[in-house]
Amino acid sequence: MGVVLKGYDSKLNRFVAVKVLAPHYATSTAARKRFAREAKAAAAVVHPHVLAIHSVDSTGRLPFLVMPFVDGESLQERVRRNGQLGTKEVLRIGIQAARGLQAAHEQGLVHRDIKPGNILLERDVERAMLTDFGLARAVDDASMTRSGVIAGTPQFMSPEQARGEAVDHRSDLFSLGSVLYTMCAGRPPFRAETTMGLLRRIIDVDPRPLPEVNADIPVWLAAIVDKLHAKNADDRFDSAGELADLLEGCLAHVQQPTKTPLPDSIPQPVVEPKQTQRWKIVAGASLAVVVTALVVTSQSLSEWLAPSAAVPKTVVADSHGLAAADAISPEAAVSETSDAASEEVASLTAADTSWESDIGQDIGLLSQRIDVLVEELPLKVEVGLSGQTETSLDQEGPTQEQ
Repeated sequence: MGVVLKGYDSKLNRFVAVKVLAPHYATSTAARKRFAREAKAAAAVVHPHVLAIHSVDSTGRLPFLVMPFVDGESLQERVRRNGQLGTKEVLRIGIQAARGLQAAHEQGLVHRDIKPGNILLERDVERAMLTDFGLARAVDDASMTRSGVIAGTPQFMSPEQARGEAVDHRSDLFSLGSVLYTMCAGRPPFRAETTMGLLRRIIDVDPRPLPEVNADIPVWLAAIVDKLHAKNADDRFDSAGELADLLEGCLAHVQQPTKTPLPDSIPQPVVEPKQTQRWKIVAGASLAVVVTALVVTSQSLSEWLAPSAAVPKTVVADSHGLAAADAISPEAAVSETSDAASEEVASLTAADTSWESDIGQDIGLLSQRIDVLVEELPLKVEVGLSGQTETSLDQEGPTQEQ
C-alpha cells in the first residue's frame, strides 16, 4: 500500500525513512484514512520496540510519513535467508515483539497485522521493532465490532480474524505465535493453495507440531507456541506482558541452564505428540505384514503336510533288506500307508486350518484398530508426508482489507 524511501533531513542532519502512499491508492478515500490512522496509532505508542513517527503530511497529493531510518532488515528477510533460527534468537526476538505489543495494547490498540514483514531488526544492536500500524484499531472503535470484515495478512491471521469476527489483543497473540512458529520452522504454520483454503486451515486445523519440523526446538518452547495457537482466545495467554515475562525466564534458563531453572508457568502439553501416534500406526502396519507372512507360511505348510495324490516311486524291501521293486502304482502306495499315519496327517491338517482361522480373526481386529488410529490423526499429519512438493503460500501475501 505504501512505498518506503530513504531520505535525508538536512535540518537535523540525519537519515530518515519516508513512507509514501502508493500513487494508485492516492484517489482512494479508504486508503488515505488508513494511512492517517497508521500515523496516529504509531504516534500514540512510545516504546523502544515500536518504530516511532517523526511527522506526517496527509493533505498533499501523496500523503507521507517520516520515520527513523533503521539500518537492518525485516524478520521476513532473515528467515528467508537463514531458514530456521536458533532458540536464543527466537526467544530474544519474541521477547522484544511481545514488549512492543504490550505497549500498544496498554494504549488500547490492536495491531491486527503482526507478521515477520512488520518486524524490523536493527543491525549490530539486534533490536526488534514493530511497524505498520495501518490496520491498528482501538478496542472501543465501532469498526472493531463489525462482523464479516476480514483484515490482515491471511497466513498470520487469528481464527477470529479469519471468521470476520470482533477481535481483541488476544488476536495479536495468536499472530505472534505464528511468527514464533515461522522462526522455529523456517516457514509459516498454515499453508494452502488458495486463500479460502488457508483461512479454513487457520480456523479448523492445528499446525504440524514443531518438534516434527525442527528437532532442535525444546519441547517447552513448542508448548508455548501451541498455547498461543489455541483456537479459543480464552485458552491463550492473558496478555503480551505475561508472554514476555515467560520468554525472558526461558531465555535466562537457556543462557545459564545450571543456575536458572525453567519458569513454573510454562504450559504443559496435554495431548500425545503426533509423532508418537504416527509410530503406533507404523508399528501396527509392520505387525500386520508379519502376521500376513505367517499366514502364507502356514498355507505352504498345510500343502506340504497334505497326502500326495500320486507317489512316483516307492521302494519295498524284502527279507534280505534289498529293493524288490523300483516302483509301484499310486493305488498300491496308498494302500500300504498305515491308518495311524493317515489319521496323524488329517489331525495336523485340521489343526493347521484352525490356526489359520484364529490368525484371520486377529488380522481383522488389527485392521480395525489401524483404521481407528488413522481416523484419529488430524488433517495436518497428511500435509507434507507424501514427499511431493506442494504449491503453497510460502510468501506473505499483500495485506487485505474488505
